[in-house]
Amino acid sequence: MTQRTTLITGATQGMGRALALDLVSRGGTVLLHGRDRTRLEAVAAEARAAARGTTIRTYLADLSDLDQVHAMADRIRAVEPHLDGLIHNAVAGGGAEPLTRELSRQGHELRFAVNHLAPYALTRDLLPLLTASAPARVINVASIGQETIDFDNVMLERDYEGLRAYCRSKLAMIMATFELAAELDGTGVTVNTLHPAHLMDTNGVRAYGLTPVTGTDEGVRPTVRLLLDPELATTTGRYFDQFTDARAHEQAYDAEARERLIKLTHSLIG
Repeated sequence: MTQRTTLITGATQGMGRALALDLVSRGGTVLLHGRDRTRLEAVAAEARAAARGTTIRTYLADLSDLDQVHAMADRIRAVEPHLDGLIHNAVAGGGAEPLTRELSRQGHELRFAVNHLAPYALTRDLLPLLTASAPARVINVASIGQETIDFDNVMLERDYEGLRAYCRSKLAMIMATFELAAELDGTGVTVNTLHPAHLMDTNGVRAYGLTPVTGTDEGVRPTVRLLLDPELATTTGRYFDQFTDARAHEQAYDAEARERLIKLTHSLIG
């Protein structure tokens, strides 16, 4: 890790904070993203105190606003000489009021925006830096909770429910992983996705009313493996259930559905 630079989105709490503290202990440069300045500064201070030899920089952006996503990518490209790892960990869960449909700054359904559009847009914006830094790895933190995307109701204007929106957005993330991995094949940039752990002890799980059953460390270990394991250096376009190379929802393997999703995604992210 000594020479590596890794960006973690959603690094201020839950698994993101645990990932940050794990990675800073390994040295190199760790870039922490958050949407709340106070929490971001607090986790950065905690990380610096824990690993004084590691370079830590912070990036503030609300991923529900695509303008802020693009602006953050611009800042990263301007400041960082290289980028070896990108972990898309930030998430909008089912919500504390799951029957209340929320919208992003651009008017898109919030879960779809934060969990799919933002990480896809950020990855695309950072591709010049990632490819120039190759070998590099992109890890999309998805979920075992996946539900078929209805392309006639992508934004869930009908039959909205927060967990349904979350599960559809995570399937979109997985489908985009497969498409991007195929596009980048041969560039030295790998793209993989995983379900890190079941019902971790996070604010999002508790806010929806679920009872956590595992700690965040359970999710950190398989995520860090995808980032650092030399045996996975050329593995790309795969979905993992923790440490197991697994099969995602059937729609993820529908080439026509993936193409339709990516076309829609490009039209929305600008």
